[in-house]
Amino acid sequence: MNPDLRDNYRGAFSGSLGFGAKPALILVDFVQAYFDRKSPLYAGVEDALASALRVRAAARAARVPVFYTNVVYREGGADGGVFYRKVPALQVFVQGNPLGAWPEGLEPGEEEFVISKQYPSAFFGTSLDATLTDQGIDTLIITGLTTSGCIRATCVDTVSHGFIPIVVADACGDRHASPHEANLFDMNAKYADVIDEKAVIEYLKAL
Repeated sequence: MNPDLRDNYRGAFSGSLGFGAKPALILVDFVQAYFDRKSPLYAGVEDALASALRVRAAARAARVPVFYTNVVYREGGADGGVFYRKVPALQVFVQGNPLGAWPEGLEPGEEEFVISKQYPSAFFGTSLDATLTDQGIDTLIITGLTTSGCIRATCVDTVSHGFIPIVVADACGDRHASPHEANLFDMNAKYADVIDEKAVIEYLKAL
């Protein structure tokens, strides 16, 4: 990271949040579209998935609620609005397309939550806010794809809804390192605590 950039942000954006008392974990849009080399959305983010699976194992061991999101559109994308028109590659998420399926090893457990969405944020037009509130959750540990898109949107909405966002850097990915790193930096400065996999697993083990 450019030292001039760090110096520019220091003082104005130097706060941290820490973990709350009751966390949940969310795995955002880990679906085949980002792992199949024939997909227009292929991003080469296998390492992020592997990290997220390790975080999920620690969350399950700690009996922390686990949420997943996927993207599902009706034929023609009428429920996707302007977003669907802006990004033609979203056609891979029309209901029934195998690129919308979970990758091997990520299948949700019976007691875990699956939220289907049509827009970048896991909160927009979904029941996530109400479910977290009902369960007394105060911290959302965020993993998933992509860092500059749905992770950033979910992070901003997490803090906007009054939950503490903890973004796991190793467990998020993007199709290029530059937007990935830039968005991790900016989220950490303004909205969330961005931490590594080791730190979040240590926190979960201590619960």
